Amino acid sequence: MDLEALKKRAAEAAVARVRSGMRLGLGTGSTARWAVELVGARLAAGELEEVVGVPTSRATEALMRRVGIPVVELDGRGVDLAIDGADEVAPDLTLIKGHGGALLREKIVEVAAQRFIVIADYTKRVRVIGEKKEIPVEVARFGWKSTLRQIEKLGSAPQLRSNDHGETILSDNGNFLVDARFGPVEDPAALERRLLQIPGVLEVGLFNGLAHLAIIAERDGRLEEIR
Repeated sequence: MDLEALKKRAAEAAVARVRSGMRLGLGTGSTARWAVELVGARLAAGELEEVVGVPTSRATEALMRRVGIPVVELDGRGVDLAIDGADEVAPDLTLIKGHGGALLREKIVEVAAQRFIVIADYTKRVRVIGEKKEIPVEVARFGWKSTLRQIEKLGSAPQLRSNDHGETILSDNGNFLVDARFGPVEDPAALERRLLQIPGVLEVGLFNGLAHLAIIAERDGRLEEIR
């Protein structure tokens, strides 16, 4: 099966857990997009009723409106279930997220979720977090060069994210995005704390202790659940 088919398989398994009346947190990226579309299809078919969603990005909000999922703001009730993808998934459910540029909003929503399901294809599985991907960091625009220097002191080579034309990419919140390669991280919780102590760092794409379940679509289409 190709990767898109695998992403859809994982999304189908997560969306099967959605029940009428739920408030959902809906993620950002190519795998989460399938979840949004599948929830919309179930609503349109009458299989679900009174489901509303909190989007984690403007792109997800636009897709939700297209497929007919009512959009609500995140409030004190949080969300019943969050469904989102990941850039890396470790065996202990530590994640790297944020290569889609929505890490701050994603973390706000997923911290507020009663249950958070990660959906991914087999290429996102790692033995140790940081094995394949840089760690995204959202930083304030003011003094960003100084902030990058402080991140560098932790043992990384941070790069300001830009597009193919060399233009700086901004998050939905208007902040800069930095990709910091640390290599395999033995203590991601400690690294997250150290990064967040740097003035100018607004959020870190290490998601420690937030996911309750990961649904991984293997190369042959088989689904594996990591708890």
